[in-house]
Amino acid sequence: MSFSRFLAAGAVAFGVLHSTVTLAATPCGHSPAHEAFDIQALKSELMVTALSCNAQDRYNAFVGKFRTTLLNEEQKLNTYFRSTYGSSAQREHDDYITQLANIQSEKGLQSGTIFCMQRIAMFDEVNALESSEDLANYTEAKDVTQPASFETCAAPAASHSARPARRATKAKAKTTRRA
Repeated sequence: MSFSRFLAAGAVAFGVLHSTVTLAATPCGHSPAHEAFDIQALKSELMVTALSCNAQDRYNAFVGKFRTTLLNEEQKLNTYFRSTYGSSAQREHDDYITQLANIQSEKGLQSGTIFCMQRIAMFDEVNALESSEDLANYTEAKDVTQPASFETCAAPAASHSARPARRATKAKAKTTRRA
């Protein structure tokens, strides 16, 4: 096993064992799914804050102000989960939402009584935002915890010259298996 593969395997194992990997910007640039994950994480963190700090009215004001944006981003998440998980999309999406709330609640419990003092200001920050673009920029800049890392880039388009080589490789593999 090469050193780079060993290093990559170690990074994956670390993320799985600790089950809190921050969703990092991918090298392929900004994608609609990445933004949707960011906004969902912010929405969840605000919900956990509202429930923990008795600020439901402030959460409801956030949802009311950005209802259209939140619904559009939810649709992008639905599309991501359908294209990634197929028939198990709804279950995977539900698991993600549950894990997101759980990991953020756990973070709140670890912070103890200072949690509300640290987090309640987020409502003032999002209240000052004026557009869906402002919200997207805000969520991208915030370090909001995610339960796992999700690949949100579109797959690169295959070049036509690469396809015959792959087929030939598969054909050789099949021939080798039969021998």
